[in-house]
Amino acid sequence: MIWFLLAFTSALFSGLAAVMQKKVLFKDDALHFSFKLAVFNLIFSVPFFFLLDLSALDFTALLILYIKTILASLAFLNVMLTLKNLDISGSLPMMALTPGLVAIFAFFIIGDSLSYVEIAGIILLLTGTYVLELQHKENLFAPFTIFIKSKKHHYILFALLLFTATAILDRLLLVKLNMQPLTLIPFQHLFFAINFALILVLKSKNPLQVLMNSDKSLFKWIIVISIITIAYRWTNIEAIKLAPVALVLSIKRTSVFFAASIGGKIFNEAHLIRRIISAVIIIGGAMLIINA
Repeated sequence: MIWFLLAFTSALFSGLAAVMQKKVLFKDDALHFSFKLAVFNLIFSVPFFFLLDLSALDFTALLILYIKTILASLAFLNVMLTLKNLDISGSLPMMALTPGLVAIFAFFIIGDSLSYVEIAGIILLLTGTYVLELQHKENLFAPFTIFIKSKKHHYILFALLLFTATAILDRLLLVKLNMQPLTLIPFQHLFFAINFALILVLKSKNPLQVLMNSDKSLFKWIIVISIITIAYRWTNIEAIKLAPVALVLSIKRTSVFFAASIGGKIFNEAHLIRRIISAVIIIGGAMLIINA
């Protein structure tokens, strides 16, 4: 049961990180915060570089990893924009839709079959999302059009599509190219820091000035978030080493429940009970697909 404790710890830390990110984003710009967090993540990842066998690194795998981090960086930025502009209890549960999108894309693009369990999981994902977005006294068809009409929900849509692509690349890296999970931690954080610095430069902003001119009171929060981020990624990898990936990912999805329930309570968000029920339905659907 050690793997379960590690996976559960990872989920709890991940949910806690999301709540703290929401708190910081009340005062900070989403891109600036993403860059600063990437810098601290890199700093705390330095010890992992000393554990690597550099002679065993594969250039092709690193190149694919970098391409993956470009997509992942954009996905993370969209998640931060989502947290900044929408309630955490109303938006974060939809991040658990990724397994359903992966299954659907795999069905249409590469011809993977969908089992009855996966279809049931997709139906639960859609049901949970519908209940999540349905507002009191609102047209029953409104949840179907919200992703088209609401610009703020576009951030969620972009993040989901990007996470779907990164999930496929993760599978390529870990299964096909046999990249060790521990290699992902330091190089991912190095690439994330580079990516966000480049985004700032493309927006005519000086990365060093972004760091220097930041609200110093926020740095203590960012440091704590960074430590928690490293902790939940490390415990997740350790759990994967001890148990099947599908089981670990199932437990990891509960991070959405923790973030939605704890964050919704802290920030006094409306319709919290209904949103928590929706999160449970979505998580249940994701678990069915993962374990199919």
